[in-house]
Amino acid sequence: MSDAAILPIGAEAAPLLAALHAEAFAPTDRWGAEAIGLLLSLPGHFGLVAAPGDAPSGFALGRAAAGEAEVLTIAVRPDARRAGLGRALMRALMAEAARRGAADLFLEVSEANASARALYAGLGAAEAGRRRRYYADGSDALVLRIDLTRPGG
Repeated sequence: MSDAAILPIGAEAAPLLAALHAEAFAPTDRWGAEAIGLLLSLPGHFGLVAAPGDAPSGFALGRAAAGEAEVLTIAVRPDARRAGLGRALMRALMAEAARRGAADLFLEVSEANASARALYAGLGAAEAGRRRRYYADGSDALVLRIDLTRPGG
């Protein structure tokens, strides 16, 4: 699945992206179409969708400004996980952020999410901070940084 086409996507696709987000996240963490559409309409914000075959299976939202970028969310349908799609989306998001002039990419991940933490570590992410009790379940968020100026980063 990691050979899926990764394509840019805009605010017009917010209902589709919200449906994918709902499949990927617990009810307390889901983003609605209105919020996703608003984000994608803001300057510096961008979306990427992974479409293996005929149906989108995941997407990533990011923003880039003033030499930095942030992963806003990344979502992969449960039945499409563990096939390299998250890594492909992250690599595409990193490339787009660098193309937009970012030298550093930041993201937050629950310290309890071992699989996501392993994915990000494999992409060169290093812990840059912590947000205590950030998530609805009370878990801390680790703030991670990826250097986009180094090869592979």
